[in-house]
Amino acid sequence: MAELVTDYFNAGWRERELPCPCNWQGDSRAMAMELHDAVTDYACPQCGNLLLIVSHPTLDQVRAAAAMGHGEAMAHLAIIEEARLRYPPNAG
Repeated sequence: MAELVTDYFNAGWRERELPCPCNWQGDSRAMAMELHDAVTDYACPQCGNLLLIVSHPTLDQVRAAAAMGHGEAMAHLAIIEEARLRYPPNAG
């Protein structure tokens, strides 16, 4: 069964090695990645077994992590804020 990461900004999920029933073992950087609207799936590169599902952060989660000094969240927030200035959400 795939592991679910609901807090994108939780430290360590990228580096944690996960075992596959096919005897392959590795971290998310070595897995096959498939991007979806709300999550990213990570599968065993050897057999394709789904090992990790990472939820994409909401804007509130990005803001909260940035407020706590999380560097990646701060970078995400800067990109989001710039995009919102250039393309306001309710602009026709």
